[in-house]
Amino acid sequence: MPRISEVKVSPNYCLDLAFDDGVCGVVDLSAMVGQGVFAAWRDPQVFEAVRIGAFGELIWGDSIDLCPDALYLKVTGKKAEDVFPALRPEPTHA
Repeated sequence: MPRISEVKVSPNYCLDLAFDDGVCGVVDLSAMVGQGVFAAWRDPQVFEAVRIGAFGELIWGDSIDLCPDALYLKVTGKKAEDVFPALRPEPTHA
């Protein structure tokens, strides 16, 4: 699975992401702001402190991280089965 190689903060809780396979795109995280652990993002400085973790995940402090796989699917618009063929249902035989 591709890893995040670059992240830039954009206005309105959006992130410009680049993955190591060349895919680039914007992810809008504004719907998550204020919910659960994402309450911390109400402070824009906390959101802007995003960094890339050792496994290509996005990290904010010690309590928030987002999976690079989910972000990749969001950026590309693909389904998990498209990226992970093992998740495709087995064909049924009559």
